Amino acid sequence: MTTTEAVATTTDAPPWRDRHRGRWLIGLVVPVLPAVGWALFRGTGTSVFLWMGPIWIYLLIPLLDWWLGEDPSNPPESAVPALEANRFYRWCTYLYLPLQYAGLVWATWIVAHNHLSVVETIGWAMTLGLVGGAGINAAHELGHKRDDTERWMSRVALAQTLYGHFYVEHNRGHHSRVATPEDPASSRLGETFWAFLPRTVIGSLRSGWSLEAGRLARNGHRPLHPSNKILQAWAMSVALYGTLIGVFGWRVVPFLAAQAVFGFSLLEVVNYVEHYGLLRQKVANGRYERTMPRHSWNSNHRASNLALYNLERHSDHHANPTRRYQTLRNFEEAPQLPSGYGLMIGLAYVPPVWRRVMDHRVLDLYGGDVTLANIHPPKRERILARYGAGR
Repeated sequence: MTTTEAVATTTDAPPWRDRHRGRWLIGLVVPVLPAVGWALFRGTGTSVFLWMGPIWIYLLIPLLDWWLGEDPSNPPESAVPALEANRFYRWCTYLYLPLQYAGLVWATWIVAHNHLSVVETIGWAMTLGLVGGAGINAAHELGHKRDDTERWMSRVALAQTLYGHFYVEHNRGHHSRVATPEDPASSRLGETFWAFLPRTVIGSLRSGWSLEAGRLARNGHRPLHPSNKILQAWAMSVALYGTLIGVFGWRVVPFLAAQAVFGFSLLEVVNYVEHYGLLRQKVANGRYERTMPRHSWNSNHRASNLALYNLERHSDHHANPTRRYQTLRNFEEAPQLPSGYGLMIGLAYVPPVWRRVMDHRVLDLYGGDVTLANIHPPKRERILARYGAGR
């Protein structure tokens, strides 16, 4: 048996093979979407294809999730060492980065040398922003690993969206405080996405900087020390954007800003979906209980998980952060989303629809006792009055 085959054998079962192995390349569809959209636009003259990114995430992925359904199966534990060691899965994430940055440079050249209308430019920015947002997902996978090269690649992937602080805050902040009121990236019952967005953007930035400043202080350094990982990541963004503006001119600045904002907003709406209303309870010593699969919303929808490197198996990811994407498992006790992320983030943009779909699921998860949920403070009295404390 070789690790490249990702095969496991048992005494009473045939060899196990990862039937999804080649399908993980679907994740590399995202960075080529700008090329597909531009080719269709030039071939048909129909500018709607410049909106290929939103079409993919909000329309095609939900349709594929509905068509292909769910896959709750898990790899056997005997297969995990071979899966973890198989470098094919790593290259599925490594290859995202050159495609991401080739697309960024080319798409910026398009804006500089073509007279796109305002609507066309917005669609083009959102398409490129999807590439950057999914790049944060690739950074998320790489940044959790112990390999220094993968961690460096994680910061490179974040440069396009100006979100380098995510590398520090997510790993050292979000994962320790997830599903608690102290975590800026955990959304609360009754909190709309539009209220959550500024809170998480500002709160995560402050938290990441505080964590990194604390690390440097323990090593006898000031926050502005060259070894500050956030400053290093921001320097990559400055170098990237400075080069693009220097080559293509100032007219590309609105386009670059728009795609970056849309990119990191996609990350934050996914954060909103992943932990809505969930709360870790405090134990006898006053600390929060250990993070378990029940503290993240899970989804087993095939299409969106293949496109996002199993990000939707978020319950196992938080319980076991260093586990590689191809080995993440479904747990029956994990709360389940009714659909994949494509549809769910669309619902999150419309608060009344989101509340209708999700609030009763949070309540059911806690047996009707809404006080066990992570409640948005400004809405607390109203929610308690509606659902009844402990009812």
